[in-house]
Amino acid sequence: MSLIPKETVDQIMARADIVEVVGDFVSLKKKGQNMWACCPFHHEKSPSFSVSPAKGIYKCFGCGKAGNPVQFIMDVEGTSFPEALKYLAKKYSIEIPEETASPESNREQNERDSQFIITDFANKHFQQNLHSHEQGNIGQAYLKERGLSAAIIKKFELGYSLDAWSDLTDAALKAGFKQQYLEATGLAIVKDDKRYDRFRGRVMFPIHNVSGRVVGFGARTLKSNDKKSPKYLNSPESEIYHKSNVLYGLYQARQAMRMQDMCYLVEGYLDVLSLHQGGIDNVVASSGTSLTDGQIKLIGRYTQHITVLYDGDAAGIKASLRGIDLILENGLNVNVVTFPEGEDPDSYIHKVGDTAFKGYVQQQAQDFISFKASLYAADTKDNPVKKAEAIREIVSSIAKIPDSIKRSVFFRSCSLIFDIDEQVLVSEYNKMQLQDRQQPQPKPNTSFGQQAPLPAEPEPEEEESDTDVLKRYEREIVRMLLNYPDRVLEEGITTCQYMLEQLEDVEFRTPLYARLMELVKEKLCEEKIPVAEDFINYPDQEIRAEAIGLLSEQHELSHNWATHQIFVPHESDLLPYGAERAVLRLKWRNVQLLIKTEMEKLRLVTDPDEQIRQLTTIRSLKTFENQLAEMLGIVVNR
Repeated sequence: MSLIPKETVDQIMARADIVEVVGDFVSLKKKGQNMWACCPFHHEKSPSFSVSPAKGIYKCFGCGKAGNPVQFIMDVEGTSFPEALKYLAKKYSIEIPEETASPESNREQNERDSQFIITDFANKHFQQNLHSHEQGNIGQAYLKERGLSAAIIKKFELGYSLDAWSDLTDAALKAGFKQQYLEATGLAIVKDDKRYDRFRGRVMFPIHNVSGRVVGFGARTLKSNDKKSPKYLNSPESEIYHKSNVLYGLYQARQAMRMQDMCYLVEGYLDVLSLHQGGIDNVVASSGTSLTDGQIKLIGRYTQHITVLYDGDAAGIKASLRGIDLILENGLNVNVVTFPEGEDPDSYIHKVGDTAFKGYVQQQAQDFISFKASLYAADTKDNPVKKAEAIREIVSSIAKIPDSIKRSVFFRSCSLIFDIDEQVLVSEYNKMQLQDRQQPQPKPNTSFGQQAPLPAEPEPEEEESDTDVLKRYEREIVRMLLNYPDRVLEEGITTCQYMLEQLEDVEFRTPLYARLMELVKEKLCEEKIPVAEDFINYPDQEIRAEAIGLLSEQHELSHNWATHQIFVPHESDLLPYGAERAVLRLKWRNVQLLIKTEMEKLRLVTDPDEQIRQLTTIRSLKTFENQLAEMLGIVVNR
């Protein structure tokens, strides 16, 4: 694969704003100097994911993920460095002077990138079919009949697969792509030594991930007389497409969801398209599949409020209730809107118009627990046994809500709907909780969306090893060098100059910190003060990750201290003192290790004269150790 020129890489790095890049994937909130969110890489309820606008980095203090804008795209997409650069180049309208991919360059792509590339090729091919091929008129006629405008068709990149056995496969192979990637993404099928396209004679709905890359397709047949083929056909699971972690329309809806702090959840592709056309942009679809934990977490990145727009089908509504319990479990707020029988969001907005549709949704929305309680109460009004079962079902849904205040409000509301004492509901809830605690716990499972491991019995704390203590002291030196390299301590001496002079004879024993120290020295030899960007954008992943971790601050002082005129010094205010102590601590620990080494040697020495020399060395080291301890204010040596 051809390399992206260094000047273009530098331009991308300079333009990429960490807040804008991360903000496309999670909803950030300002706290102090940094922005915070729940981490997109692991499940958490309290934000531990920090973004530093000043330093251009992110760091999760929960799972440890850290990096610059390019690394974030690599982490969130699971893609390569060049592909992450291309994503950012597209976002910031930076042209990459790179030739069209050739068969040779395709071979050099990694598996995941190759699947993205072939899926993108297929998406463009289907769009070209719709707009330029004579068979495309069939697809255009269907979309026009469904009332979709050219703008919506373009916005969602709708296409058409020709009614031919191998149109896409032939075009891809001719363009230099490999058959294996057509098969890996489910675009082509090989059976009995015959190869053919999975999608034929269908309107194509590309499914995008949150960064806008096509990962799969939904396809609707236009052959009403074909009873053998399903009406809708989806891409199979692949390395880049996992149905349980994708929502149709999320890429187009995510900004509106954040701005309006609301997500409308529908079932089908056309529901999403028609609502977008009607000016309702914050809408996504589960694409006919049961709602999953991964999909709910995706929504939770952008808003904590979901309104489910149900088709007017009572049986379908009851079948979907279990999925909404999962939303409650994740702590999100859920409202429900139902449409008249026989109507769905797509048909109803075309029937009543955009304004009336929006008004209807606002008027009919009710919280899920009240909706579910009313639904069950109406069905069981004259049957005491069924009513008791319904009450237990409602209590089980309320039990999913992690917030105790919300639970209390819903208990009161449901007691009125069922005409039953509120305390009865609370007692039933307590009984359920007790039963859950008494049940045998499942084996720990650390996979995403599954129950977390049970906490282990606390083990006795182990004393830090010599290596761990030394590593901690070396880390502190490097941390201060990276955070305050050019800060003047006294008499024109910078932190870099002071520490390197003081530690000239000290050898760093942790390989990673030894390498970082060498990089600092190299910069100074070039008569340059090392800056954060030198390490944040360093080619070596290990260096880059450690530097970002050292540059990140987990805790910030509340602005209320300043508001109340209470001065609390920051580390930078006491830097001369902190730098001196960091140097003394490292020297003190190194002397202790030298004493330990010399004591080991002494045990092996048999010659009396050599023993005296060895003891003299140890005494000198002990004297130095005591001097350092005194300067540090340490009374009892380790």
